[in-house]
Amino acid sequence: MSDYSLLINGDLIRTKDSFPVINPANGEVFARAPECSIEQVNQAVEAAEQAFPAWKSDIAKRKEALMAMANAIQANSERIAEVLTLEQGKPLSQSKMEIMGSVMQIQLSANLTMPVEVVQDSPKGLLEVHRKPYGVVATITPWNFPVSIAMGKVATALISGNTVILKPSPFTPLSTLLVAEAVQSALPPGVLNIISGSDPLGSHLTAHPSVRKIDFTGSVNTGKKVAAAAAPDLKRITLELGGNDAAIVLSDVNVKQVAKSLFWGAFTNSGQVCIAAKRVYAHESVYSNLVEAMAEMASKTSVGDGMVEGNRLGPINNKPQFDRVRELVNDARNNGATIVTGGDQLSDNGYCFANTIITDVDDSTRIVAEEQFGPVLPILSFSDTDEAITRANNTNYGLGGSVWSGDIDKATEVAQQLECGTAWVNQHLALNPMVPFGGSKWSGIGYINGRWGVEGSTEIQVINVKRA
Repeated sequence: MSDYSLLINGDLIRTKDSFPVINPANGEVFARAPECSIEQVNQAVEAAEQAFPAWKSDIAKRKEALMAMANAIQANSERIAEVLTLEQGKPLSQSKMEIMGSVMQIQLSANLTMPVEVVQDSPKGLLEVHRKPYGVVATITPWNFPVSIAMGKVATALISGNTVILKPSPFTPLSTLLVAEAVQSALPPGVLNIISGSDPLGSHLTAHPSVRKIDFTGSVNTGKKVAAAAAPDLKRITLELGGNDAAIVLSDVNVKQVAKSLFWGAFTNSGQVCIAAKRVYAHESVYSNLVEAMAEMASKTSVGDGMVEGNRLGPINNKPQFDRVRELVNDARNNGATIVTGGDQLSDNGYCFANTIITDVDDSTRIVAEEQFGPVLPILSFSDTDEAITRANNTNYGLGGSVWSGDIDKATEVAQQLECGTAWVNQHLALNPMVPFGGSKWSGIGYINGRWGVEGSTEIQVINVKRA
C-alpha cells in the first residue's frame, strides 16, 4: 500500500493498488504511489463538475482561496522539497527553489484580473467582451519540474473560474500528492482534484466527456496523442511540448563570460528543461576557445545524488530517458563525433550521466537534430551569421533560442529572426512568470503565464445589448 493519498472532492483517498516510485540517484524503489482507478477518475471529474457553478461565481473567494493555497504549500515546503529531490533527482536546494517559485506563481495568479472589454457604449447599444471559464480542466504535468509546472497551470485555471483535475507524471507523483495534502482545506471540495497513476489513466481523463479543456506539458509524441484524443469532442487544448533550442554565439563575445552563462542555460536541471539550450552554433573565430571553456565548466560541475550537499546537478530522472541520452551520445560517437568531456554514466547504480560536450558533428547527427533532454551539448561552428540563422531555424521545433554578442542591437536583430516563442539576447532560461510562454511549430499550441494564461483558460462571450 502507498502512504500517499489522492485528493478527490476535498477528501484524501487511499487506493487499493499502487505503483513504485524510483529514486534516480540509485535506481531503487523508495516509495509507492496510489494507482487511481477508473471509477475514482470519474468521481474526480464529477466532483469538479459539481463544484464549478459556485466556484466560477465569486472571484473574491477565488483570490482568497488561492492565497490560502499558497500559504499552505509554503508551510509544508521543506517536506515537499525533500520528496521532490528523492523522486526527481535535482539537488535539494533547487527543489526548495522550485517549491517557493510555485508559491510565487500562485500568488501572482491570485492577483490576475479579467476586465470586461467595452467595444461600444452608446445610446444605440452596448457591446462588451467577457471572459468565461471553460468548466472542468484536465491538467497533465511532466517529471522535470513536477510542482512548479503543475501549480502554474492550476493557479491560472482556478483564478479564471475553472475547476481542475491534476495528474502528475508517474515518474514524479509524490511531491504533487504532498501538495494535495497541504492544500486540502484551502480550497472548497471538488475545486482541485489530484490523482496519480500509470500512463493509461491520462487517456481516460482526456477522453472524459465532461472535461472541456486539456492543459498538457510533455513530449511532442504524447502531445499529438492528446490533441487527437481532444478532437472528437472538440475539447480546447494547451500543449507545452519539446524544444531543440539553438544558441548562436557571434564573433565579438567575451568567451569566458558566455561560457558560464551558456553552460547553465544548457545544463540546468541536468539539461532536463524543455527550453534549455540544446545545440550551440559558435562563430569559427571563437569556436575552439568556447569549446574549451564549456568543457572546463562541464568537467568541474559536480553531478550526483541531489540529497548530498555540494552536488550542483542531479541524475537523469528515469531509465527510459537515461537510455535515450546514452543512445544519442553513442550514435554521435559511432559516427565520428569527438566527445570532448563526459560521454558516459557515472556509476553502475542510478541514472547519473557525466556532463558532456560534443564536437565534430553536423546538423544531421541525431544529437543535433533531435531533442536530447539531458546533460549533453553539441557545439558546431559557422562562418556567416545568415547561415547560422538558417541552421538554427531548420527544425520542427520552435520553443526558444538565444543570441550572444557584444553588440546588443546586432544580437537583437538576429534574435528577431529566430523562429521560436522566446528569443533571448546574452542569456538563456531567463524566465518570467508574467510574460507569455509557448512555442511555434511542434513546440506547442497556446500560451501560459500572465494575462495570456488567463486568456488560454477562458473563452470569449460577447454581450450585445440594443438600447434604441
